[in-house]
Amino acid sequence: MSTKKTGVDQQLIRELATILNDTNLTEIEVEQDDLRIRVAKQGAVAVQSYAAPAPAPAPAPAAPAPAAAEEAKKSPADSKNAVPSPMVGTAYKSPAPGANAFIEVGQSVKEGQTLLIIEAMKTMNQIPAPRSGTVTAILFEDAQPVEFGEPLVVIE
Repeated sequence: MSTKKTGVDQQLIRELATILNDTNLTEIEVEQDDLRIRVAKQGAVAVQSYAAPAPAPAPAPAAPAPAAAEEAKKSPADSKNAVPSPMVGTAYKSPAPGANAFIEVGQSVKEGQTLLIIEAMKTMNQIPAPRSGTVTAILFEDAQPVEFGEPLVVIE
């Protein structure tokens, strides 16, 4: 016969709260077996946030023309001018559902201008242009998960 603990471990919650204070984190979550505890500070950090846009359906890929097939071998993602993702998260092209995209292909951008946002750990992070130039490719779909270092935008 097994004995299952039914109460919440208040000592664990106190320890998690102490870790939050000692490390300046805003939230921490622990999961063991069927127990999941999340401790979070309210209003501790001022973060500019946006509503996450609803995922858009992915368009069907078009078959490349024979001349374009040669060009397709040179992926824009391989460009030295590609802007890599600085973090793991979900990339969004606009600040809110239904809003205009931050950038479009062919658009001129200035250094520091917001290219996109990446949601990571429930925080919306603006990704600025590292240099001025023209956007020649956008390499992600709206609401797409992205990895650290993954090329997102090409600025020539």
